[in-house]
Amino acid sequence: MVREITRDIKQLDCAKRNLTLAITTLNHLHMLVGGVDTLKSLTQKRLYGEIALPLQAISEVMTHFENYSDIPQIKSLSSQVNSIRSELAHQITHDFKEAFLGSNSKSMIPNKQLAQACLVVSILDPKVKHDLLKWFVNLQLQEYNHLFQETEDTAWLDKMDKRYAWIKRHLLEFEERLGNMFPENWEVSERIAVQFCHDTREELSRLMAKRKSEIDVKLLLYAIQKTSAFETLLSKRFRGVTIEDSSSPSQRTEGDLNTSKFHGLIGRCFIPHLEIYIESIDRNLADLIDRFIQDEKQTKPTEATETQAAILSSCPDLFVFYKKSMIQCCQLDRGQSMLSLTAVFQKYLHEYAEKLLTNNLPKFETQTLGSSVQSFTKDLQKMSTTGLIQNFSSLLKEGETTRFTRDEQTKICCILTTAEYCLETTQQLQDKLKEKIEPNLADQIDLSKEQDHFHKVISNCIQLLVQDLENACEPSLTAMSRIQWQNIDAVGDQSPYITSITTHLKTTVPVVRDNLAHSRKYYTQFCIKFANSFIPKFIQIIYKCKPINTEGAEQLLLDTHMLKTVLLNLPSIASAINRQAPAAYAKVVTKGMTKAEMILKVVMTPIDPPKNFADQCRVLLPECQLTEFCKILEMKSVKRQEQAVLIDAFKNKK
Repeated sequence: MVREITRDIKQLDCAKRNLTLAITTLNHLHMLVGGVDTLKSLTQKRLYGEIALPLQAISEVMTHFENYSDIPQIKSLSSQVNSIRSELAHQITHDFKEAFLGSNSKSMIPNKQLAQACLVVSILDPKVKHDLLKWFVNLQLQEYNHLFQETEDTAWLDKMDKRYAWIKRHLLEFEERLGNMFPENWEVSERIAVQFCHDTREELSRLMAKRKSEIDVKLLLYAIQKTSAFETLLSKRFRGVTIEDSSSPSQRTEGDLNTSKFHGLIGRCFIPHLEIYIESIDRNLADLIDRFIQDEKQTKPTEATETQAAILSSCPDLFVFYKKSMIQCCQLDRGQSMLSLTAVFQKYLHEYAEKLLTNNLPKFETQTLGSSVQSFTKDLQKMSTTGLIQNFSSLLKEGETTRFTRDEQTKICCILTTAEYCLETTQQLQDKLKEKIEPNLADQIDLSKEQDHFHKVISNCIQLLVQDLENACEPSLTAMSRIQWQNIDAVGDQSPYITSITTHLKTTVPVVRDNLAHSRKYYTQFCIKFANSFIPKFIQIIYKCKPINTEGAEQLLLDTHMLKTVLLNLPSIASAINRQAPAAYAKVVTKGMTKAEMILKVVMTPIDPPKNFADQCRVLLPECQLTEFCKILEMKSVKRQEQAVLIDAFKNKK
């Protein structure tokens, strides 16, 4: 029923649509027929000001008849419109060439007819505007290309400023004389500037390839500086809307989003020659390292202050030079040149680590304890405990090994903190280089080997400081092993060799601590390495204290306990501030010195019955091996046949 009711309405709607379309089409056809005649007349009279609007209207009407192109009359009208458009394109192009190349071109002033012709060109096929502008822009640069052709003196890099002076002057003259003739959205001034950049880049590329041997770094950087300044000027004056961004990824990167399109428009031509710049950086760094080496020979080692770590003054200078070079190179090229610069940086970081740090570390002079210690220990054998305490210190001095002076200790600390500074700054340098270089090359930046060099220097410094402290304690340990421990008849205060070791620790450690005040991590490492090296040596010396009687073992146990107390306090020894030792260090000392105490407690245990002795050894020294067990028996002077029984008991217990 609804369909029946609405059937007539649908018919009426369809008829209305068809009628409306027919009327609209007839109106358009009327406009087209009349418009074509009008356009023909206006074109012949060159009345461009009156052509623009009807031409625009007819172009829009023609789109309405695209579906009717098979109708002969429509086809004929379409052909006439195309013919008019073609005639206008030819005619306007001719008018421009006549105006700018004809006999009166010298006195040519912008006229209204050409300005109106530009409005017509904007409606025609875009190719017409493109070809007209291309011709006009090339015409504007004719004089430039003649004045600066490669045979002229002005063409070479040392006259770069003259090129840019010419275009600046020419653009000012153009805008003053002809600027108003062209529509603003044609951006004619910018087009002239952009084409100037393209022409200049291509010409310079050819010229530099031919005269490569004449380019030095000073000349290259001068040309780049003038070019960069000019590109910056263009970026402030123009928007860059006419620049076709045809550059490859190696020329433009994600980081260029905030960079002007003019950046590198000319400057790209210098990139193939930047190896000259990289080579100069290499030479400058070689000279800088040589100067650092000479300066280092004449300066005293720097000491740390409360606010600043002691580092070689050459170190910040090196990284300041690196930073300036990186910024400069980044402005020139963020591609392969940055990789080449990184390789140069790596080379001189290695050289700095080798020549300024490793080669300046003090060296030990090898020296044996000599006859003085031998005669000294012979005297010890004849002394009682009392005599030992009274004469130990004076005799001990005769047997001291070569030590580093305070200045040498300070120098080692200074080199350590310099290496630490280099280590941290090299990491920052790597991060910066990755940030500055083109993203697709960032993975190729890796300064881990250079960081390893500085790690190695730090380890060497710590090892030297540890060795120096061990050398200080060596005579005391040697003397300790030569004491006739079986002759000790009474336990007294701590023995002089412990006092001597303590004195050396109090003298040396504060120097290291003060100079590594800003490197607590490495100071703690120094303490741990010393403990890890010194305590096993001390234990080996205990095994050499043979034969030993009970009083001797008690005296040695007292000495060991006193040394343990001193070592636990080592990180803050002789300091006004009594800071608790780092947990990692305290653990090493406690474990090592407790073992030394336990060895002596086992030595003091009666060997009879054998099983009890073996049990006690197992309880006090759970990790004791057979070789150590045998050493303990030697300390107690156990006879061979008794040793066999005890060894069996030890093995069975195991």
